[in-house]
This record gives sequence, C-alpha cells and structure tokens, in this order.
Amino acid sequence: MAPFLLLLFPLCAAASDQHVTVHPGHDVTLRCEAGNVSILAVEWTRPDLEPPQYVFLYRHGYLDPTHQHPSFTGRVELVDRELKDGDVSLTLKNVTSRDKGTYECRVRSDGSRPRKRANIHADPITVIHLEVTAADLKDGNFPRGHVGLAAGGVAVLLLVAAVFVAVWIYRRRTDQRSERPAADEAGNNQLMSPSAV
Repeated sequence: MAPFLLLLFPLCAAASDQHVTVHPGHDVTLRCEAGNVSILAVEWTRPDLEPPQYVFLYRHGYLDPTHQHPSFTGRVELVDRELKDGDVSLTLKNVTSRDKGTYECRVRSDGSRPRKRANIHADPITVIHLEVTAADLKDGNFPRGHVGLAAGGVAVLLLVAAVFVAVWIYRRRTDQRSERPAADEAGNNQLMSPSAV
C-alpha cells in the first residue's frame, strides 16, 4: 500500500503552479513542499536552459554542483537545509532579468527507486513561473515616473531660487538708491545751516 501512496503523491501535488514576480537585485523564495516523506534528493530545474539545466541539485544531504547551470553558482540555497516537514523551497539571490523563466521542483523520496543518473524522473511537485519586472525602470536605475517627478521638482526649486535671488538683488539696489538721496540731502543741509558758516 505504501508504494501505491508514494506513486499517488506526486500526481496529486503536480497541480501546484505558481506565478512569482520580483524586481532585479532582490532575493526571491521559490516555494515547494514535498509533504511528510523522507527526502533523498531535491532537484530544481529550468527546462528552457541549455544543459546543464539544473538550478539546484541536492542529493544524500549535500549540494551537487557538478550539473548546476553556471549562472546559479553561489546564488541558490535551500530555505531549510534539514528539509523539515518536506520544505524544499529555494532562495534565489540577486535576481537578474536572465532569471525569468519556468522553475520546476522535483523530489525523490526513500520509497523511490534509486537511479545512477542525476535526473529525477517524475512530474514536478511545483512549477513556478518567475517574472522579473524591470519594465518601469529607465536605464536600470530609476522608475520613469520618479525621474519625471524629480526633474519637475528640481525645475521648481531652481525657479524659486532664481526668484529669491532676483528679489534680493532688487531690494538691495532699491535700498542703496534710497540711501544716496538721503545722504546727499543731509550733506546739503549741513552746508546751508547757519552754524556751518
């Protein structure tokens, strides 16, 4: 009965499709639950990659980097290395636009027949469609809306600064002009006063 249940388990779990969206430079967790089984191997693949297509391969308690696609080297790890409760979720670090694609999670339990090859020949438990959104970025740095807002803000600040400087210069010249006639008049009054003679 147990082998029959192990064959039925992947068929029931294969319907788990997920759509995940992430921004470039961020980390993302790709969720996959194998259930309460003893896990011998975990395989994360991207069918659209040129061989080797493995994103992550974990066998007998160790990471197997020999078949891992070079673009994922040092950027992927299991969320729970002890695989508690069948959690075989994967963290992908520092996501780039090249990471966009379909990710498949497969597990080999201790009830599965061992194979010499690395592949796990079973339907995926989880299929994740990863979307890396950079459409709202201009030159990879700032969102377009923020660039326009920042440019508008700078223009307003420059305009306010120009008005402030113009008003300051105008007042200073006006004050200087009003001081000259007053000084000239005071000097003329001193010359004409009887005590000056």
